Amino acid sequence: MLLIEDDPHISRFLKLELEHSGYEIILAVTGDQAMDLLEAEEPDLIILDVMLPVIDGFSILRFIREEVSEELPVIMLTARGEVNDRVRGLKGGADDYVVKPFHIEELLARIEALLRRQKKPRKLNYNALEMDVDKRELLISGKSVDLSKTEFDLLRVLLENKGIVMSKNKLLEIVWGVEDWGNPNVVEVYVNYLRKKLGKHGNLIHTVRGVGYVIK
Repeated sequence: MLLIEDDPHISRFLKLELEHSGYEIILAVTGDQAMDLLEAEEPDLIILDVMLPVIDGFSILRFIREEVSEELPVIMLTARGEVNDRVRGLKGGADDYVVKPFHIEELLARIEALLRRQKKPRKLNYNALEMDVDKRELLISGKSVDLSKTEFDLLRVLLENKGIVMSKNKLLEIVWGVEDWGNPNVVEVYVNYLRKKLGKHGNLIHTVRGVGYVIK
């Protein structure tokens, strides 16, 4: 795991805690050092601070997504209240964010969730639906169905959690990358889009009134 953090107190604390939890940590304290390590190492996850000397976290994130990997999990560390940083990071390809100050238990839980997601099967099947996550392709009874990025990601999350009711807020957080500042109504809109594109199979997506949605 690559930890990119310039604050000596935070980086030392995180390195000790993460190593205590069984992770092997490579530490970078500047943006240019991080770029060198990204070319030399193959981390399975990156923890990336937004505010870094020389090269900032957003530039490093762009480098990761354009030159290293589109799939490598990245958790960004942002200052409390900096909503713009959170939006910019998530739109730039970050998988998650943690707002400073934070509890180490929260960071560990988010790391575990991302690594667990990486291990999930890249092909998802349910009823007549066949989804290839890597190719970003959906087949219904063998026929390709064209989905937007958001529609695809929403269906992927529902398929990954089939049988489990997913709340609107949880779907907002995973698919759109927003929590308390998002509009839950957008989930309902996209569920309706999905149902129409799935045709007669749209009824696989069930509404649990007052809670959210589930595929069953």
